[in-house]
Amino acid sequence: MYLTKEIKEAIFEKHGKGKNDTGSSEGQIALFTHRINHLTGHLKNNRKDFNTERSLVMLVGKRRSLLDYLKKTDIARYRAIIKELGIRK
Repeated sequence: MYLTKEIKEAIFEKHGKGKNDTGSSEGQIALFTHRINHLTGHLKNNRKDFNTERSLVMLVGKRRSLLDYLKKTDIARYRAIIKELGIRK
């Protein structure tokens, strides 16, 4: 399992307000980015795994909508999370 409870807590503690703050936009974006990076590596080895490819596209869409929300509400937090995670705009 690539995403254990400890990894999730570390992601939310680093990017959210605490390890139990799973609802903040920054924490969710960081978690989606971790999952996207894992699925991208999987698809490099398994090119014909179309179900995973669809899941990846859906996950990127969810992350994009959260980023759009954050950009609309607080541009400083948006710029900080983009820079911290290294997400292209």
